[in-house]
Amino acid sequence: MMMRVDMRSGTVTLPTPPMREAMHAAALGDDVMGDDPSVNALQEKIADMLGFEGALFMPTGTQSNFCALMSHCARGDEYLVGQMAHCYRSEAGGGAVLGSIQPQPIAHQPDGTLALADIESCIKPDDIHYARTRLLALENTLGGKVMPHEYIEAATSLARSKGLATHLDGARLFNAAVVQALRHGTSPRAEARKMAQCFDSVSVCFSKSLGAPIGSALCGSRDFLRRALRVRKMAGGGMRQSGMLAAAAEYALDHHIDRLAEDHALMQVFAKGIEGLPGIRFEWPQSNIVFIELEGKLRERSAEFMAYLRQHGVLVNGTYRLRFVTHLNLDRKGVEYAAGVIRQFAAQA
Repeated sequence: MMMRVDMRSGTVTLPTPPMREAMHAAALGDDVMGDDPSVNALQEKIADMLGFEGALFMPTGTQSNFCALMSHCARGDEYLVGQMAHCYRSEAGGGAVLGSIQPQPIAHQPDGTLALADIESCIKPDDIHYARTRLLALENTLGGKVMPHEYIEAATSLARSKGLATHLDGARLFNAAVVQALRHGTSPRAEARKMAQCFDSVSVCFSKSLGAPIGSALCGSRDFLRRALRVRKMAGGGMRQSGMLAAAAEYALDHHIDRLAEDHALMQVFAKGIEGLPGIRFEWPQSNIVFIELEGKLRERSAEFMAYLRQHGVLVNGTYRLRFVTHLNLDRKGVEYAAGVIRQFAAQA
């Protein structure tokens, strides 16, 4: 029997029944006026969890990263960022278009990091010919790859030594924290806080792996957040009675962090199901994301392959390089089915 297995993104998740109950019961106020109690509670919770003076609830991760760029940098400034980073590649160039902030993209190393020597070489001298380098922006996880904590410490220390601010796009911060906690025998919350404390600001997404319907939080100092609040208003991010959305995010923080290990385990099941297939190449997944490169006959028949997946209810993103994501609304039966559909097509190619 055909199933529907949506592996496009963690954003496709739906609120669980208990999360819906929390949303329904949320106390409400006007967040633009600062008196939505559910929003205030969420902001206090995530700021305390990650060790910051405060946080701002945002509609999207894109807006959260944009507000961070605008709050760290002025017109004519520059930020250093990875070529594949979301805030450079997948946010419509907002920093440049709306903020007149120049991105300086840097090639990633195979593990997803930016070489320290590359970071240092891209910092511009104090010269009227150059944009002023003001910020280093990193992302963790990046395409499912977890940045080693030792690297994060080294990169942010380098940035500080050169007078740069630092921002973390932590859309999947808690996925990285769960992986690190398993490696070190610690707790995901402790690992998330340790990671976040290396940065001046951190953006956390609630609508991906954590399964809330909408929202991100931007964490930082009080002075930083005063600037970010103005940018959020300018960008149309004041949501008024947004406590129902904040309640869903707070529920996710309370109940959906530890369970991310289940998503990672499902991805291992999926990877084992397609391992060794001709025309399928991928790096072994570290968390809940894997990218598959199509080669040979499969690449030549990529359009047929994608149509075959859709016809059999398997939804993914990509053309020759396909992204598969495990999340809250998938189970072992679903990912095994998806792997089986891929094996069926590969056997015919």
